[in-house]
Amino acid sequence: MDRARSLPSRRLLLKGATLAAIPYALLPDARAGAQTQSVDYPAAEWKPASTSNFTASMRPAAHTLNRVIIHVTQAAYATTLSIFQNPAKKVSAHYVVRSADGHIAQCVRETDIAWHAGNWGYNTRSIGIEHEGWVKQPSYFTDALYEQSARLTAAICAKHGIPADREHIIGHYQVPGTNHTDPGPNWDWDRYIRMVNFIG
Repeated sequence: MDRARSLPSRRLLLKGATLAAIPYALLPDARAGAQTQSVDYPAAEWKPASTSNFTASMRPAAHTLNRVIIHVTQAAYATTLSIFQNPAKKVSAHYVVRSADGHIAQCVRETDIAWHAGNWGYNTRSIGIEHEGWVKQPSYFTDALYEQSARLTAAICAKHGIPADREHIIGHYQVPGTNHTDPGPNWDWDRYIRMVNFIG
């Protein structure tokens, strides 16, 4: 074996030494700006779903977006995020809204197809928003949840040219072939649609 050829070059050593001498404080944080670059809605926090739980796409070029589908998690906020991050679950939504303060997590890019509606045709053409809570416990539908969700839906409708009405903002229970009942009878549709239109 040729020893001279196995050693790193002087230039490579000097380059490494130069980098080692730069104070860490001057180097950019690898995470700096990552959240802003990853989310479609600026007020959201990026909490990505497992890539096993959605379909990569190039919407709206691949599929026209024409609906927002409103869901209720039937689980706590943190539990919902962990379900979406579990590759065995085969489920996701684009966004999750927390009950207590309306905080929003984005789990799937809007260009991609989340697996939320239980109907492939509806999945391909919609944005799914999960809301922390239980259908039979209306106390989870807080003012903060309604307000932040309405802001999100208004932004989605404006961005994708989706009419902000009950024909295009629907409940999971309205998806053909589903056996879900969410968001349920305690969800105030009149209030919600009014808020979406007022904000939009």
